[in-house]
Amino acid sequence: MILLATTIFALETSCDDTAAAVVEEGYIVRSSVISSQVEDHQKFGGVVPEIASRKHLENLIPVVQRALEEAGTVYTDLDAVAVTYGPGLAGALLVGVSAAKAMCYALNIPLIGVNHLEAHVYANFLERGSLDLPAVGLIVSGGHTSIVYVSRDKEITLLGATRDDAAGEAFDKIARAMGLGYPGGPEIEKLSRGGDPQAVLLPRAWLGQGSLEFSFSGLKTAVVNYLKKAEEEGREVNRSDLAASFQQAVVEVLVEKTVAAARNLKVSHIITAGGVAANASLRSQLKRRAEENNIHVSFPRVEYCTDNAAMVASAGYEKFIKKDFASLELGVAPALCLKTNGVIL
Repeated sequence: MILLATTIFALETSCDDTAAAVVEEGYIVRSSVISSQVEDHQKFGGVVPEIASRKHLENLIPVVQRALEEAGTVYTDLDAVAVTYGPGLAGALLVGVSAAKAMCYALNIPLIGVNHLEAHVYANFLERGSLDLPAVGLIVSGGHTSIVYVSRDKEITLLGATRDDAAGEAFDKIARAMGLGYPGGPEIEKLSRGGDPQAVLLPRAWLGQGSLEFSFSGLKTAVVNYLKKAEEEGREVNRSDLAASFQQAVVEVLVEKTVAAARNLKVSHIITAGGVAANASLRSQLKRRAEENNIHVSFPRVEYCTDNAAMVASAGYEKFIKKDFASLELGVAPALCLKTNGVIL
């Protein structure tokens, strides 16, 4: 008897990337196709929701066809379609969800709704299949900054989140204030390589002893005020030093709170997720601090840190084996959250 692999097709359209993927058994990536809209939004310094929705409509069918072709797969090979239904931009989400529902209706296969934040966590399972669980996870991107607990059965529970700006959002805003390009994270990281991370004294928001929440609005304001004061005084700013100091202020808080969560929960494994998880400084400092506390850290491949459909397929596979299917009446949930119960520090 030949056992056929479970094949999940996935769509991701939560923000400005149109993505499709074919993944087998939850971790074997047969294709992962992404159509970026960065050039469409660069002149605005950030994502314009209406433009994002229209570009998804233009890009979706070519992306779907390319994902199937690269995987050597046809529609009838698919066992289910997984799709991000939240959180994200309402119009953007609607494009992906509508397409997924149409595919499932036409093919008579299950529809699986996936939480975008959970999908980021599942990027760690791609090409590995399994991880040492339980673990503490750091989800850090342009729209989200959260610390989560991942149980042995892969249940994901929120431990703490940002009260205001996400880390990636702060990178974008400071990059814009410094006259750098969009997206800001890679630009800040590149500029910081030649700078001194201790050159400019900037605040860290620890938010009280034991807090696992974040706040980057004060840091953002401090950098903007530093730039304004320098301009008023006619003083030249060492941009590399400022970029390095800002990046260090963000990374230090992310690292210390994540390691503290793992230590307090007596967890020996940390996983990371989201676009900012590709930041080299964050990776090196988190690995060093974790190793000092006998904690192992896993990072997704850089291409799976940013939004992609392969991670959605991986999360969808877990729901598939549990028969956790959605109805064809599935709607979008722009403000979808993670569960908060189950873990007490």
